[in-house]
Amino acid sequence: MSKSKQRTKAPVVSSTAEAFLAEPHVGTLTTLRPDGSPHVVAVRFTWDGDAGVVRVMTVASSRKARNLLATPGSRAAICQVAGFSWVTLEGAGRVSEEPERVAEGVRRYAQRYWSAPPNPPGRVVIEIAVDKVMVLNT
Repeated sequence: MSKSKQRTKAPVVSSTAEAFLAEPHVGTLTTLRPDGSPHVVAVRFTWDGDAGVVRVMTVASSRKARNLLATPGSRAAICQVAGFSWVTLEGAGRVSEEPERVAEGVRRYAQRYWSAPPNPPGRVVIEIAVDKVMVLNT
């Protein structure tokens, strides 16, 4: 993401929503296919509230990564649901293979889910620069 498109501050998320997002649930990641139709898949993810960034570990050949690579900066959303509570985090998505970014994604994943993510060839990290937050009952 170029500096001109970077957010200057992270979105405000309540402390109860932050606590909910720290629980080791999965979420649904929505990206848009090249034809504009939504692609929704269950994923493990991490939320960095200080930076306002969601991270998802995947491989470059996955549909979700290819969707974002086809249209850099396109919108993506992650929704975590538990019972009647949910949080959706939405923003511009990007795919990175930069070792430092991938390592940060791995570190946060291991912290949240108590084990390292798979390490297949072609591993990348999807980062969503969150600018919209929707919450119910948290």
